[in-house]
Amino acid sequence: MRLHNLLRNTASAAVVGAVAFGFAGVASAQTAPQAAPTTVDDIIVTAQKREQNLQDVPIVVTTLSQETLENAGVHDIKDLQILTPGMTVTSTSSEASTTVRIRGVGTVGDNPGLESSVGVVIDGVYRSRNSVGFGDLGELARIEVLKGPQGTLFGKNTSAGVINIITEAPSFTPGFNGELTFGNYGQMGAAGSVTGPITDTLAMRLYAARRVRDGFNDVNTGDGPRILTDDANQDFGTVRGQLLWLPNDNTSLRLIADYSKRDEYCCAGVQLRTGPTYAFVDGLSAGTGQTPPASGYGPLPFSRTAFANRDTGQEVEDKGVSLEVNIDMANGVTLTSVSSARDWSSSLGQDVDYTGADIAYRVNDGEYGYRVKNLTQEFRLAGATDRVDWLVGLFATKEDIDRNDSWYFGADYTPFLSFLLSAGLNAANPALPISPNTVGCYTRVAQTAGGLGACLGTGGASSGGGIGFTVGQGYRDTYQQGSTSYAIFTNNSWHVTDAFDITLGLRYTMDDKSLDGLQHNINGNGNTCNATLANAGAIGTVLGAGASTIIGTICLPWANSAFNNRTVTESHNDGELSGTIKASYRLNESIMVYGSYARGYKSFGYNLDRVQSGITPAASLLFPSEIVDSYEAGIKTTLFNRTVLLNATYFDQTFTDFQLNTFLGTAFVVESIPELTSRGVDADFLWFTPVEGLSFQGGVTYTDAKYGNFTAADLTSPGNFPQLSLLPGARASFAPEWSATGSVNYDRSIGNGLRLGMSLAAKYSTDYNTGSDLLPYKQQDALTLLNGRITLGTDDDRWTFEVWAQNLTNEQYVQVAYNAPLQGSAFQKTVQPNGTYYNPALDSQTYDAFLGQPRTYGATLRFKY
Repeated sequence: MRLHNLLRNTASAAVVGAVAFGFAGVASAQTAPQAAPTTVDDIIVTAQKREQNLQDVPIVVTTLSQETLENAGVHDIKDLQILTPGMTVTSTSSEASTTVRIRGVGTVGDNPGLESSVGVVIDGVYRSRNSVGFGDLGELARIEVLKGPQGTLFGKNTSAGVINIITEAPSFTPGFNGELTFGNYGQMGAAGSVTGPITDTLAMRLYAARRVRDGFNDVNTGDGPRILTDDANQDFGTVRGQLLWLPNDNTSLRLIADYSKRDEYCCAGVQLRTGPTYAFVDGLSAGTGQTPPASGYGPLPFSRTAFANRDTGQEVEDKGVSLEVNIDMANGVTLTSVSSARDWSSSLGQDVDYTGADIAYRVNDGEYGYRVKNLTQEFRLAGATDRVDWLVGLFATKEDIDRNDSWYFGADYTPFLSFLLSAGLNAANPALPISPNTVGCYTRVAQTAGGLGACLGTGGASSGGGIGFTVGQGYRDTYQQGSTSYAIFTNNSWHVTDAFDITLGLRYTMDDKSLDGLQHNINGNGNTCNATLANAGAIGTVLGAGASTIIGTICLPWANSAFNNRTVTESHNDGELSGTIKASYRLNESIMVYGSYARGYKSFGYNLDRVQSGITPAASLLFPSEIVDSYEAGIKTTLFNRTVLLNATYFDQTFTDFQLNTFLGTAFVVESIPELTSRGVDADFLWFTPVEGLSFQGGVTYTDAKYGNFTAADLTSPGNFPQLSLLPGARASFAPEWSATGSVNYDRSIGNGLRLGMSLAAKYSTDYNTGSDLLPYKQQDALTLLNGRITLGTDDDRWTFEVWAQNLTNEQYVQVAYNAPLQGSAFQKTVQPNGTYYNPALDSQTYDAFLGQPRTYGATLRFKY
């Protein structure tokens, strides 16, 4: 009977009472309106898979209510970061490559072989990749951001934290709501939902949304054939249906099915700094081909003009179904089952060189992208006695990843590579001209030392028919990764006294993964590399030590004949024990102190890409598991008649074999960094003021995230060390020393049946580096982002009109900076005076970036019945 009454009044066992920061997140699901809560006691979280007051949970949790999320304009995970100190969310070459980081720790999202460091859980269902959890989240009840390892209850790949998303459930009270949005950049959006009873024991909810917007960036299309002159637009739709069935007083079943589709253009990069290769791009393209360099090849002024002669279309489809069953059994024991099946896929296009020249590209035809199919099943049995809250569970998942990779050589690839090679020779010997025709010098059949020297001396005029690279598709690779994972877990809290609790959690995870891949050159790709290798003797005679550079450049991974019809077959399994122990002591009703230790686990995986050392393909694509040991000590206080929350926690985390995915200018590599430490303090504040409808919320995170000292011998592939030589002892990327958030919300009746609301949300971050290799040009200066909203509506919320702005001050900032492919070199081949392989005076690299969103503004009309 307890469960039946609870569900009839709140629509979900997971949605109880009102939620964080003074707003009724389940008001729309209740049988009668409730007054907004005014004390900290009303903040309920499910961070330990049971409903608890936030101040009773010995975990760092930032909990955000429905109204807080709405006021900050949160539609997806990327929007969430303005409300969460110490968290960053970025996208790179497409919105399918989205990464969440907490306390400076996260997994770069370009390679689906890597699983997430920050787990995303939506309505109890784990999403195995951040990109798979990226999309319109629909009607939100609340979001909980849990910091630090959460593996005991939320499973592997939550070594840095968890984003726990709870959406609105069906209600037995009939209701309808909708919204219409219009804004700058041609933004238009419509969303709506309907909920209510079908029978006395069955309720439904149906939500749908459609959102479109023009691109944030202008595009110079250079050589074409691209005709679209903007990029980073929005065009997606989503639908989500739910059923809630209460067959008897002790049982509830919640069935959810959702589907979403994105069909957009993203992401073209802009130049941060244009290097000396500009002359070659300019010479080969219509127009300048990229932003002309600044004086002395210095940093460029901020610009939203990108260069791309090829399309950057992206299609992302996400669909799934889940079923949660809760059964109240004898003696207060509850059995919970959560089952899910999901299917996520992407098909992407890319201008590989990010210029107007036709150098290299990928086509959005299904041959570049990946698909993730996932089945999960979790069983939990939970109960409580006078002194013990206990929980045991089983979890199983089966996941299949299909990655397709394709590469096209543009008409300018051969002359561009000739420019690069001849410029390198010219720097050492000015008598050798810079020319777009020298590749044929290296590939001429039976080339001699004398013939090669003469050919290079004439800029390729006497190449004698040596071949270049065939224009068109060069390779078509496929990778299939299958994995199964099983886990048993338990989490138990012993109330030693009324004030002192000890919590012990353990989880044993067993992973088994296999990889089958086919790397396949087509259209004669690899012939240029083979012809060059056949002339290695002549090249060595003429160029000496420089021969390896010539051969390595012609035989880059996408052109290397060694990958032709190469099969990759690997399998690996591993088991890991993780867990936590926590002790909390309540000094009085207002103050609780706690300490904890947790061990987290992030699974091993495979680098689903072409990887080579020199010109030899890597024998194995496996990288090891990542482990974290975390210590925390905190205090939670509830002050001033329980209207003020002030919490602070010290954390000390050490990651072993940290999985770093970084772009080296020619390929992505995954390297296990021996050690990464993240230490600091999290603090949260909340005040329900005496002024009716006025509340303040904020947080501060101090993070000292640094790599340990290591050498080339400590790496899986020592040859990667030069490009990683800035990391030892340095601050990690995306780890600002200080990060602070703050929001003020005011909402009250103004008479005549009307309500007025105002809200501001801000986030400040000190400077941080946006590149995995920590090159100085990738540094982002300190910045502050500000969102604002003013609302006017009726007291009963029948209608509400809002005007809003995101990034109100139009802060200009970079999401991710990266090395423009084949356009210069940042790292040198020998150790420099500073002890690394980087020398600013010798840096010839062109740097590009994916930008943050500009100021957007508009109006939204909401109505509810």
